[in-house]
Amino acid sequence: MTKSELLKEWYDQVWVHGDVDAIEKFFDPETMAEGIIPEMQVGVDDFRDLVTAFRYHVGEIDVKLPKTIENGDWVAAMLHVHTSRADNGAPIEVTGQVMARFKDDKVVEAYNQFDFISLFEQLGQLPEDTLPVCMTGQQLSWA
Repeated sequence: MTKSELLKEWYDQVWVHGDVDAIEKFFDPETMAEGIIPEMQVGVDDFRDLVTAFRYHVGEIDVKLPKTIENGDWVAAMLHVHTSRADNGAPIEVTGQVMARFKDDKVVEAYNQFDFISLFEQLGQLPEDTLPVCMTGQQLSWA
């Protein structure tokens, strides 16, 4: 199986199907993924909580990897996530990127970027146009 195929299987089994027990199949127990949550590395146990929390807010998930590049033990991919809000079914589309290094068909190093601002805007947890508003220097505030 290629590194791109392994990465696709990771997203299919863990994120699309919610099989948190499959995390250990793809991630070495010592692996700490970076970039998912700023200033925090995410390990195997953290992924269980993250996947469970994410899936609570959304409906069925479809993850596409429209572009992948392999170089030795490394694979880099663009992510397109299509899902819907769990509460009202409104469609959600979010993008991200991942770079992962494999050893013995398991991820041993991972760097991620995911557009959480867009996700939380579409979930109704942040106001629309959060990023452009913040770029003007205004602050978001909650009453």
